[in-house]
Amino acid sequence: MRVNLQKAIAKLKNGEVVAIPTETVYGLAADATNDDALRQIYAIKQRPMDNPLIVHIGDSSQVTAWAAEFSPTAQKLAAAFWPGPLTLVLPAKNSVSQIVRANQPTVALRVPAHPLALRLLKESGLALAAPSANKFTQLSPTTPAHVTAGLGEDIAVLDGGACEVGIESTIVSVINNANGDHWQLLRQGMISEAAIERIAGKAATALSQPIKAPGQHALHYSPRTPTRLFTNRGALIAQANTHCAALLIGEGAQPNCPVFKLNKNVADVARQLYDTLHKMDALGADLLLIEAPPNAPEWLAILDRLTRAAS
Repeated sequence: MRVNLQKAIAKLKNGEVVAIPTETVYGLAADATNDDALRQIYAIKQRPMDNPLIVHIGDSSQVTAWAAEFSPTAQKLAAAFWPGPLTLVLPAKNSVSQIVRANQPTVALRVPAHPLALRLLKESGLALAAPSANKFTQLSPTTPAHVTAGLGEDIAVLDGGACEVGIESTIVSVINNANGDHWQLLRQGMISEAAIERIAGKAATALSQPIKAPGQHALHYSPRTPTRLFTNRGALIAQANTHCAALLIGEGAQPNCPVFKLNKNVADVARQLYDTLHKMDALGADLLLIEAPPNAPEWLAILDRLTRAAS
């Protein structure tokens, strides 16, 4: 069910959920201060309630309404990458819903870089919890059609077109203690660890206490069709038959089955990845064969998604 901006705002203020566009993937949004609405997100997604949600805010001035600390390193990262595909995990204020933070002492915050999402946040005056608009562990949606196919016609969708980035945000925790600011990468994304380190001015620190964040489940971003990942195209071709479908990255030899090809450009692969996997999943094949990208820093986010998809 498609809705316009004003209808989406009305639904969100009424405690309902609405699928909204961001530059990464479509999110299943609800008022982040409304516990009943937040419970709807978990129920619709069939998501475990110990898995925290990302709160989307309109700009960095709103961080202090949610975070007990907004340390110098966190401020540097926000200034460099917001609006954009970076989520900051910061110590939460006591007032933050235990549901949105899944009983963790931290809260995950992001300013999306999608003009319609930003307009929604500004005109509604809400902060929106918005995990990906799909069932838990399944393929993330990057178009309104993906949302409807995965969650049904009854879910309201604010149509913002296809997502430009195409995979979920980089997640970084920032903790301030007696020894200063410390940051840690919790999820790979299109903002690389090297870019984070460059802005932070220091290397990541391994924290003694693990921090929960979205996207850490071993099986995630997964097609319904059984999926195998290959680091060698020859091995993929050897396993192929007419009941399979294959995803290849770059030119070269092809298997004897339906083939989907992505050019060997990181940003293009990220933007097209989930849409391509949705198309492959719809074929009714017995098995999806996927060629892994190079094991190089710029490909790590895509490799992470494909590894979990084939887990």
